[in-house]
Amino acid sequence: MTILLRDDAASIATLTMNAPKRLNALSDDMLAALHGALDEIAEDSSIHAVILRGAGKAFCAGHDLKEMQAGRQAEDGGAAYFKDLFDRCAAMMQRIQSIPQPVIAQVHGIATAAGCQLVATCDLAIADDETRFGVNGVNIGLFCSTPMVALTRNIHRKAAFEMLTTGRFISAQEAQEQGLVNRTVHSDALSRETTETAQSIAAKLPSAVKIGKQAFYAQAQMTTAEAYAYAGDVMVQNMLVEDTNEGINAFLEKRDPNWR
Repeated sequence: MTILLRDDAASIATLTMNAPKRLNALSDDMLAALHGALDEIAEDSSIHAVILRGAGKAFCAGHDLKEMQAGRQAEDGGAAYFKDLFDRCAAMMQRIQSIPQPVIAQVHGIATAAGCQLVATCDLAIADDETRFGVNGVNIGLFCSTPMVALTRNIHRKAAFEMLTTGRFISAQEAQEQGLVNRTVHSDALSRETTETAQSIAAKLPSAVKIGKQAFYAQAQMTTAEAYAYAGDVMVQNMLVEDTNEGINAFLEKRDPNWR
């Protein structure tokens, strides 16, 4: 069975985590497949948006605990394996935000631990209104420290700390209220809503979206003054793109742009 499926249509790449019996756990193979696919998409100018989803009854249940326990059998108790695993996971998560195309998580069932981290990492997220979210490693004695990084950059700190220390699951509605997902819809509408969002993004000038996505994450780490100075330079860069000139002229002339 292919662990990650890719389907391209109308400038949108859909990646489907395809390990339903393991709740699409982020195994070594899944991490490698995701990172590889993201690298390929980053270089594919025909793709303007990405949808990430899971096969079966869940989006993603986090790391593969059986695989992790097997790694513990090494002479060092698994220290080298665990360090490598979490480094690889962090690299894949960061790759989601570094590729030029926006990545939309299409979430259903459960998104737990590193699976919740995956939702928090994606640029946008749309969830089935019955989805549950949790960073519940603390329930088995493993604090979700790496998922915490993405989670605390999405939701209020006290809400994140409560989830991390109690292992409590939150509903899709609460996830939307906290800012973890953009919106929730009934399961019957999930695929359509996600696709329509991807289509809306894919219709935009790719160079402008690429510039904007990079700037979005860069400025978030700066002071206000630094961010304005940086964003001003980015606006200059964007204004000098020939297709941006065409887009502005088309708007002024009340016609559709003829982008290259």
